[in-house]
Amino acid sequence: MSNEEAGPVHLHRIDPTQNMRRFYSLAIQPTLFGGASVVRNWGRIGTNGQSMMETFDQAEEAMIAMARLQWTKRRRGYRE
Repeated sequence: MSNEEAGPVHLHRIDPTQNMRRFYSLAIQPTLFGGASVVRNWGRIGTNGQSMMETFDQAEEAMIAMARLQWTKRRRGYRE
């Protein structure tokens, strides 16, 4: 995986016809024990939203999970 994929990703989905203004961000952070965590933050634009952290033993596993989440959100209409 390249270094570009490991950086934070900020996506948004805006659809005025449905009154939809959402954001979704993904980032990888190292853990104290040598693993990595995928940190997700999502919600309506202009709010703090919700957060979730998923921890993995290997950084490669975290990068794969982040790529999978990013692909899923892009399929649902989120863009940078």
